[in-house]
Amino acid sequence: MAGPQPVSAPAAAAESTPRLADARRVIVKIGSALLVDDATGAVRRDWLDRLADDLAALRARGQEVVIVTSGAISIGRRHLGLTGRRIRLEQKQAAAATGQIRLAHAYSETFARHGITVAQILLTPEDTEARRRHLNARATLETLLGLGAIPVVNENDSVATAEIRFGDNDRLAARVAQMISADTLVLLSDIDGLYTADPKRDPAARHIPVVPVLTPEIEAMAGDALPGYSSGGMVTKLAAARIAVGAGCRMVIAQGARANPIAAIEAGRPCTWFLAGGGPKAARKRWIAGSVKPKGVLVVDAGAARALLAGRSLLPAGVVAVEGRFERGDPVVVRSAEGRDLGRGLSAYNSGDALRIRGHHSDEIAGILGYRGREEMIHRDDLALVEETQ
Repeated sequence: MAGPQPVSAPAAAAESTPRLADARRVIVKIGSALLVDDATGAVRRDWLDRLADDLAALRARGQEVVIVTSGAISIGRRHLGLTGRRIRLEQKQAAAATGQIRLAHAYSETFARHGITVAQILLTPEDTEARRRHLNARATLETLLGLGAIPVVNENDSVATAEIRFGDNDRLAARVAQMISADTLVLLSDIDGLYTADPKRDPAARHIPVVPVLTPEIEAMAGDALPGYSSGGMVTKLAAARIAVGAGCRMVIAQGARANPIAAIEAGRPCTWFLAGGGPKAARKRWIAGSVKPKGVLVVDAGAARALLAGRSLLPAGVVAVEGRFERGDPVVVRSAEGRDLGRGLSAYNSGDALRIRGHHSDEIAGILGYRGREEMIHRDDLALVEETQ
């Protein structure tokens, strides 16, 4: 298939290829075909143990790890006797409900060998897009990472009908990476990266080690998935790449069937890296600044304005007025008492609660509202100042 030749010379590829060791927060996506034995419906424990060894090594050198996994339906259907080639939607949901338990148990056991706690998170793409649900999921994931756990994320297949029919965990993984500002997304696949054409059909297809920019020509190389290969094939992986790199997160597609697949990436085995311009925090702030419509205004005093410019979060004590009606997670303008717009952010409180706690110290919030919410009115990570986006 014709198309431009992204970095193809070995020297150029080596010079620009990212290093997994440089990542701060890594998302690893695992497909059903890698994790579940097709003949028995059982988890491939030897393979999973070797992957867990790799991820424990990342953790040991201070890197944060999140897993996005498939496999619940494949595991659960065998235990329910659903062995036919095609099963109905409600049967898939039932299979997911029982398979999720066994899948979580397998992850818990393998990481317990390294003294690492795992936590199951069930999401749908809507949980990563609707702002209030996005904030809730993000806070849970951030808290788990802060406590040293490895979150294991899966689609909530037992209730999310559309995701079973049309969804895929490649894109879910990219959305999770976007949501928690990960800097590296690893898609473990049944192929070692992107080729100029389908290598199963075209013996002249060339492997592409680095994709600096996603172009229509690059996306055209995806082709269609072959029967028996992972759901969605390369098309969904490139869709995930577009989400990830747009969020400032680099992505790599690597062969996952081999033992210790993460170590293989670090050893220089063939894979395809998709580069991101800028980091995830900068991308998130650009999104907040330019892609959301403000629902209200928080007016801050001079002390709060100085604190924001110094890189701090907005605390309730610095808010002198609340304008408009908004819900938790909605975008609002942050404005100085003199009327100058300082930036935009995602409010941790709705307008009613914001009115009640404005001007108060954070340790008074529980007494005023009857519950303990966030200490910040807007967390620094959810705030884009005007000077940061110019």
